[in-house]
Amino acid sequence: MAKLTFLGLGVMGYPMAGHLSAAGHDVTVYNRTTAKAEAWIKEHGGTLGKTPAEAAKGAEIVFACVGNDDDLRGVCTGADGAFLAMESGALFVDHTTVSAKVTAELYAAAKATGLGFVDAPISGGQAGAENAQLSIMCGGDAADYARAEPIMNTYAKLCRRIGESGAGQMTKMCNQIAIAGLVQGLSEALHFADKAGLDGRAVVEVISQGAAGSWQMSNRYETMLDDHFEHGFAVDWMRKDLGICLDTADENGASLPITALVDQFYKDVQKMGGGRWDTSSLFKRLQKL
Repeated sequence: MAKLTFLGLGVMGYPMAGHLSAAGHDVTVYNRTTAKAEAWIKEHGGTLGKTPAEAAKGAEIVFACVGNDDDLRGVCTGADGAFLAMESGALFVDHTTVSAKVTAELYAAAKATGLGFVDAPISGGQAGAENAQLSIMCGGDAADYARAEPIMNTYAKLCRRIGESGAGQMTKMCNQIAIAGLVQGLSEALHFADKAGLDGRAVVEVISQGAAGSWQMSNRYETMLDDHFEHGFAVDWMRKDLGICLDTADENGASLPITALVDQFYKDVQKMGGGRWDTSSLFKRLQKL
C-alpha cells in the first residue's frame, strides 16, 4: 500500500480519495474549505493537511482535482504549494481539466525539482467518481504513468496513456468537444419531438437503439424531459472547458464551428440563471425560445 495525498475534495475528488482509502492506502487530504476535509476524515479516516505542502510531505504520489489553471498553480507552486514539500522522486498526478499551457509549465517545474508529473484529466461525472467508473486520459513520461496507473485503477474503468506530457489534456479537449455537439443534438431532437406533438420518451426508446444512440441519450433524456437539471457537470465548468478548447484551436489551427456555437448557447443558459445547472440544460434554453 502507498502513502498518498489528495488535494481537492469537490464532487469528484471526495469520492476518488475515498476509493483510495478504501483500498487500504495511507491517504492525507487537503481542501481549501477545511470543513470538507474534516468531513472526509470523519468518514474515511486518514490525515488532514492544513496546506498543500503539509499534506504532500512524505507522499509517494500526490493527486490533485481542483478547479482551474490558477487553482492548480496554487496547490503546486504557490506559497504553500505541494512541490515545495515533495521529495525528489515523488510523483504528482493532476486530474484537473486545465490548459495545455499550465500543464507544460508545471511539468517543467516538476522535472526541475526531481519530481514526476502526469496530466490525467477524467471523464464520467460525479456518478463515475462515486462508482469507480471513470475514464482517465493521461500524458507524461511512460515510467511515471506506469507508477500511477495501478493506483488510478482504483477508481477507473479505463485508464490509458495517450502520449507525452499534455496529451491527456488534449484528449480531454476532444472529449468536451464531442459532448458539446452531442448534447445540443439531443436537445434539438427532443425539442423537435415536442413541437411535432410526439411522445419524447417513445421517440428516444426507438432512436436510441439505432445510429442516434449515445451515452448522453441513454443517461440524460429522462431528466431533460422532466425539467431536472440539478445534477451532473455544471454549465459554468463546461464553459471553462470549452474556452480552453477554443483557445487551443486558435493556436493549433483546428476549426471548431459547432463547439464555438454551443459555447454561446451555454452563455445563454448562464444568462437564464443556469450556471450551476448540468450541461443537458441546453434543452431548457430551446424551451425558452
